[in-house]
Amino acid sequence: MEDKSVITSTTAVMLSGMIEFLSPLKWFAILGVILILADLRFGIRAARVRGEAIRLSRAWRRTINKLVDYTCWIFLAGALDKAFGVPFSIPLLPALVLLVVYGIEVNSCFHNYFESIGKKVSVDFFSIFRKKTDIIEIQENGKS
Repeated sequence: MEDKSVITSTTAVMLSGMIEFLSPLKWFAILGVILILADLRFGIRAARVRGEAIRLSRAWRRTINKLVDYTCWIFLAGALDKAFGVPFSIPLLPALVLLVVYGIEVNSCFHNYFESIGKKVSVDFFSIFRKKTDIIEIQENGKS
């Protein structure tokens, strides 16, 4: 009987540590899922406009692969926070790491969206941090 209580208490300690580690990152996980699902939807619509054959198994495999990748990025951001953010008082370190990763996904979502409605538009989320003011540039090539 004592073995079960030792296992239960050890598991509780490990899970509480994991929850404490992931708690500040939960909003980034939710945002990641939203971005991935939006990219899936707009990617399928853009493929239809291009006339490509849509294989749902490939779409779901790529979506699950993105979920796994983003989970790894979230854990990396949390680890960098514990290793460098807390000791050096950089509270926004996980947000900065995930801003880069999610910025790439935002670019993909916008690109697929505009392609799905038949517009040739260039989107650069990172231009916000440069001297440019617009993140969306309409490309003129006869189809606009």
